Amino acid sequence: MPLVKVKPTSPGRRALVKVVTPELHKGEPYWPLTEQQKRGSGRNNYGRITVRHQGGGHKHHLRIIDFRRSKDGIAAKVERLEYDPNRSAHLALLLYADGERRYVVAPKGLTVGTQLMSGSEAPIKTGNALPLRNIPVGTIVHCVEMMPGKGAQLARSAGAHVQVLAREGSYAQLRLRSGEIRKVHIDCRATIGEVGNAEHNLESIGKAGRVRWRGVRPTVRGVAMNPIDHPHGGGERPPLSLRFRPGACRARASRRDATSARK
Repeated sequence: MPLVKVKPTSPGRRALVKVVTPELHKGEPYWPLTEQQKRGSGRNNYGRITVRHQGGGHKHHLRIIDFRRSKDGIAAKVERLEYDPNRSAHLALLLYADGERRYVVAPKGLTVGTQLMSGSEAPIKTGNALPLRNIPVGTIVHCVEMMPGKGAQLARSAGAHVQVLAREGSYAQLRLRSGEIRKVHIDCRATIGEVGNAEHNLESIGKAGRVRWRGVRPTVRGVAMNPIDHPHGGGERPPLSLRFRPGACRARASRRDATSARK
């Protein structure tokens, strides 16, 4: 998936850098595996903003993804690769031999028509899901469970991967991208390979409007507000943080002096 810097035909396209994905499906998602998704405006039941920078944006449908990979011993064919607006990784639509379809996170190098399988008897192949007890030490995996049967929770975003370092008793040691070493039960499942769309972090959105399409509202500096709206608002004052407000140190000192005087 190459990166493309488009011609500066307008101010909004001058800084745009996008990832070209000709292998993705151009049509609609597989609707039986979608759910309605409520967009949050960051307001509580009184209508007051409790979380800033949320609201607006395009309507999304949530894709139901199989993070458990519980269909053991049944071969599945990759029917198509799809874009998912709810995550940085791409999705693969699997068609199982019994006719059922499921979405999974698409690993790097997966192509349409590839045969996948899950279970302890599955071969060590990109896209196959196995328990950690059956995965060789040193293998790169993604979509790792933290509790057996709960579903994948680790390494699910674009370009993410985990390395199996060792197995000791009933636990396996995994090295995360951050360098952290984590112990996970060997009955937890993981998928071979790393998550695709690794160029996602090199993409440049290019203009403020695309951020608004994603449901993110602007950030206003506190010093540009009025005193009623923010602790930094109003008047001329030195740089502040939310933990320090003018007079707070004096108030603490006064309380301390009053306490010592009473003693």
